[in-house]
Amino acid sequence: MSNSIRIFKQILLGCFVLLVTTTSVWQPESNVDRIRAYSRPFEFDFFGWTINAAWQKISAASLGPIRHLSDHQQRKIVKDYFQNYSYAQDLKNSLETLYADPDYSLKNSESLVLERKFEDQKKHLEKLAFFAETVIQDQVSHTLDELGLIAFDQPLPPVLYHITNLPKNLIISPRDKIIQEKSISLVTDISPAQEIDLESSVEENTGFSALVVPVGGVGTYPTMIISTGNLLYLVDTVAHEWTHNLLVFRPLGWNYSKNSALRTMNETAASIAGEEISWSLIRRYYGDLISLDKDFSYKTYEANDYFFQPEIQERFDFQKEMYQTRLAVDALLEDNEIEKAENYMEARRRVFWENGYKIRKLNQAYFAFYGAYADKPFSAAGTDPVGNDVRLLRARSRNLSTFIQKLSWMSSYNQLNTAVNSY
Repeated sequence: MSNSIRIFKQILLGCFVLLVTTTSVWQPESNVDRIRAYSRPFEFDFFGWTINAAWQKISAASLGPIRHLSDHQQRKIVKDYFQNYSYAQDLKNSLETLYADPDYSLKNSESLVLERKFEDQKKHLEKLAFFAETVIQDQVSHTLDELGLIAFDQPLPPVLYHITNLPKNLIISPRDKIIQEKSISLVTDISPAQEIDLESSVEENTGFSALVVPVGGVGTYPTMIISTGNLLYLVDTVAHEWTHNLLVFRPLGWNYSKNSALRTMNETAASIAGEEISWSLIRRYYGDLISLDKDFSYKTYEANDYFFQPEIQERFDFQKEMYQTRLAVDALLEDNEIEKAENYMEARRRVFWENGYKIRKLNQAYFAFYGAYADKPFSAAGTDPVGNDVRLLRARSRNLSTFIQKLSWMSSYNQLNTAVNSY
């Protein structure tokens, strides 16, 4: 069986399973589904996107296995992609600066030249991405093998991702408690004004708290990954979304939408796995580009910084401040002080804004979404014990593979809590 046919069958199977089980598919089942009257015009077409992305991956498979290239050749492909990405961003920034110039004229020949260069560079970048994605998929696969996360000589499902403009998510939460009732994927080009109008329509007509949020990746198949110039973030996101795809075949993934605890278990596990897999890959293939200390912080010492952005220590600790905010909001909502909680969140949003964090809206839906990512001690999850127990299970597991194996077969938070307390 040729490599192309084998990949084609794997993609078809993966697409079928993941399209059927995806948490982004809306199943009318409660009064909250009235929200679709407002969201339907903006909902994302996953089926159309998946068919297009799958075809590109089948085309890539016809090139033959990329693993026969040397590490040096693979690195050059990835490096060329990031260099050209950096150049495209420079052209884009130059155009935006030119358009913002009060003396700018539509007949300005400089702008026409820049626009032509930018369009040509985008097309060139798409071609390079075709090869860079294949290389990184192969490197992630090798890393999964080294970490004991594959079976039958390959990851299941195979690692496949595609750089694309990502849909945004409409998050719905009750006003009297923080819990994600629904998440609806929206078109990629929804404007800020449309986001605000949609949120207002939902809140005014349903009584729910609503927020449109950006995402870095979506666990379709192939997975959808945001365009970025940061290699570490890219690999982390690819590994994070692959972990979600792995979990779809196990109870933790099957029950993703059953309750908030299982969603937090799923997202926190994927965040932990994404970080560990990405650092293992970086050490293996790109370790000479960074220097690591015991806290896993990193620095660039290669020119142009198209691989990493240096970590900056700030006096204002975003994670701790958001953690404290969540604690106060939970206390107010527990006392049924809904309006006080919402006024407090708006006041805190202004504090974050003044310290450089441009949060457009801070409400119950914000915490319902970001609170599920509890892989750090201080987070938007507040005192929710689920994330802490997931971290404890990882700390008490021999390795990442053992951790994923244990957690993935759980279908309730009680099982996790029992496992943690059994040590």
